[in-house]
Amino acid sequence: MKNLFYIVSLLFGSILFAQNQSLFEQGNTLYNDGKYAEAIDKYNAILETENHSADLYFNLGNAHYKLNNIAPSIYYYEKALQLNPEDLDINNNIAFARNMTIDAIEVVPDAGFSRLVKNTTNTLSFDNWAKASVGLVFCFVILFLMYYFAYSTLIKRLTFIGSLAALFFVCVTFAFAFHKYNLDKKDNPAIVFVQETKVKNDPNIRSEESFRLHEGTKVQVIDDYKDWKKIELSDGKTGWVISEEIKLLKDF
Repeated sequence: MKNLFYIVSLLFGSILFAQNQSLFEQGNTLYNDGKYAEAIDKYNAILETENHSADLYFNLGNAHYKLNNIAPSIYYYEKALQLNPEDLDINNNIAFARNMTIDAIEVVPDAGFSRLVKNTTNTLSFDNWAKASVGLVFCFVILFLMYYFAYSTLIKRLTFIGSLAALFFVCVTFAFAFHKYNLDKKDNPAIVFVQETKVKNDPNIRSEESFRLHEGTKVQVIDDYKDWKKIELSDGKTGWVISEEIKLLKDF
């Protein structure tokens, strides 16, 4: 019975993959023919099957960009960047899309040491920092065992120094992994999806207006209360917006 379940699951997955591949090719054909809205429908049909890829999001961003849909184009380019942050085409196209936005928000730079730590932390993902830590633990164990069982004074000295160095780097990589985890946990970006939103001082429709934002602007969500989200801009400004006026980039 279990084998039958596996066979059916594999067969269903193969059929679904073939259907999604067909939809993707149909969407690409429609896009090349200038039928951008129809192409979007094909791409969205793939998303409904919970199939995600950088190429799919990239093509969705392109199609919305052609239709001057500012917020959706930036949203899908950002989704593509999450899956493939080093892709030059995605980075170039999102730069063009951002030029269509109205809001010009300055980025407050980090201080010298803080910037160095942050940049170093972001060179690897949390998983890769964790893997590096585990690898160095193995190195430490092997070097320590070599030191323990070695007869030569020179080998004992070298393996002892090596084991201490490995232990030091275990602590360093573990610290970076923990810092990366905290950075990723705090990172909760969203895109403004309405033409204009009034950012309030408090999560109340009658609260005083703090400032306004326009579609396509990227914000960080730092808190929520009922139907409201507290956002922060790259220049440090904060305020509350109605939840449905922004769209979160991360899936929870």
